[in-house]
Amino acid sequence: MKDIIKGKAYVVGDSIDTDQIIPAIHLVYSMKLPEERQFYGRYALCGLPEGEQGLPVGNVPFTPPDQFKSEFTFVIAGTNFGCGSSREHAPFAIQEAGAEVVIAESYARIFYRNAVDGGFVIPFESSMRLVDMIQTGDELTLDTRTGILSNATSGAEYLLNPLGDVAEILKCGNVFEYARRAGLMA
Repeated sequence: MKDIIKGKAYVVGDSIDTDQIIPAIHLVYSMKLPEERQFYGRYALCGLPEGEQGLPVGNVPFTPPDQFKSEFTFVIAGTNFGCGSSREHAPFAIQEAGAEVVIAESYARIFYRNAVDGGFVIPFESSMRLVDMIQTGDELTLDTRTGILSNATSGAEYLLNPLGDVAEILKCGNVFEYARRAGLMA
């Protein structure tokens, strides 16, 4: 886990479920083979509710058509992010698209655990409704040590909830590497 993360925000709403994050139709690709795993990035967040012209609400696709990487480093969400099925593909798809952090008011527990256990994305929580304060495309900087999120576009700063015990797992990369380093497994 990097100490400082910079990039653009992608703002979504409440109760974004795993089928909106990576629709089941796209679960046919291997998560291990590089030539296939990149498709998870291409289809990340492609199941979001549609707004004008068939684009996700906000009219900006997370990953441009026929691309495998997103320009967005941060996903900013409301409540209950990652609800639905327990697929680990959801945080994996967000990571594969190039995003590093999801900041939500709350998470579905299984999404949160999959994000941490696999080391896919850093799941920060906010006690503020950031979806009403940050816009898609805003330039953000996050100090993961202090939990301070700075918005260069608006000049605002927000204090996120501490990561707590999961910070050590994320610093190690995933739960298995953490367990090895802690002497909990060979």
